Amino acid sequence: MDLYAQAAALPWQIPMGLPPKQFSQLRDAGLSAGAIRWRASRTTRLHRVHRGYYVSGPDEPGLLSRARCALRAASPLVVLGFQSAAQLHGFGVAQSQTVHLLVPATTPFPQRRGVTAHQSVLPLDHVIRLLGLPCAPPARCAVDLARTLPRRQALPVLDAALFAGAVDSADLLAEVARHDGLRGVRQARELVPLADGRAECRQETLLRLILHDAGITDFVPQFPVQQAGRLRYRLDLGDPHHLIAVEYDGSSHLDAHRLRRDRSRHNWLQRQGWLVHYATAADLYDPSSIIEALLAARRSRANRRRRRSSHGDTP
Repeated sequence: MDLYAQAAALPWQIPMGLPPKQFSQLRDAGLSAGAIRWRASRTTRLHRVHRGYYVSGPDEPGLLSRARCALRAASPLVVLGFQSAAQLHGFGVAQSQTVHLLVPATTPFPQRRGVTAHQSVLPLDHVIRLLGLPCAPPARCAVDLARTLPRRQALPVLDAALFAGAVDSADLLAEVARHDGLRGVRQARELVPLADGRAECRQETLLRLILHDAGITDFVPQFPVQQAGRLRYRLDLGDPHHLIAVEYDGSSHLDAHRLRRDRSRHNWLQRQGWLVHYATAADLYDPSSIIEALLAARRSRANRRRRRSSHGDTP
C-alpha cells in the first residue's frame, strides 16, 4: 500500500468477519471429523485457518478472523504487533500475509501456519484494544518495524504513522530510547528523526531518503506554494531556498485530464521561478540521474544568486 491516506482509512474498512470455531466446538455442534474435513476442503463453507481453528463463510478469512484464531490459541499475555497491529493503527504500509504476534520472552508459543511470533524481551507499557483485539501501542509497532525492516521499508512506516496521527515525533523518540541494545536499534535511531508526517505516499518518502543520503537535505515534503496569500499548489518535495521542486510521476499522471492539469501547473510554477524535476519509479532504484540533475540545479541557482548579489540586484 503506497498511499498513506489509504492505510489510515483501512481500519474502518476491514470486514469484521465471524468469530472462529475450534474443532471441538464443531464436533459438539454435531459435525463428524470427516464432515469438518470435507467442508474445509471445499473452501466455500469452512476455512481451516490453522490446526484446530476454523472460520465459516464463503470468503477467505481476513486479517481479523486470522488474528482472532491466532490469539485464541495463545497466552493472554500475547498481543498483535508489528505489521498486523500497524494495519489496525492505520499505518499498515509494510503489508504481510501472516499474523504477527508479540510474545513475552518467557512465554512458550508453538509454531503455527500463517503466524509469526516475535519473542520480546522489552515489556509492553500498556495494551490497546482495536476492533476487539489486544494490540501493542502504535509507537511500539512503529519502532519495532523501524528496527527490523529494511531501511527503505522502515522510513515509510514511520512517515505513515505520523501521517495517520497514530503517533507524534515525541512518541517515536521516547519509544526508540526504550529499545537500547535491541537488534536494529541503530537504524531506528537514525530514521526516527528523519520521519515526517507531511509525506503522502511511499514514493515521496523514498525520494526524500535518497536525497538525504546524497547530502541534499533542503527539500520539504508537500511544500505549499502560495499566490496572493492563498495556497495555489503543493509540491511533493520543494526547496524554497533554491526554488527547486521534485515531483513523483506515477501511473496516476498518465490520463489525458491529469496530463493537461500537470502541464498547466508546471507552466505556472515555471513563471514563478520554480525549476521542476520529475522522478519516476526507475529513479527510486537508480537515483544517480536525479541526484546529478538536482546538484547541478542547486549549483546553477546558487551561482545566479551570487551574480545578482554582486551586481546589487535583489536575489
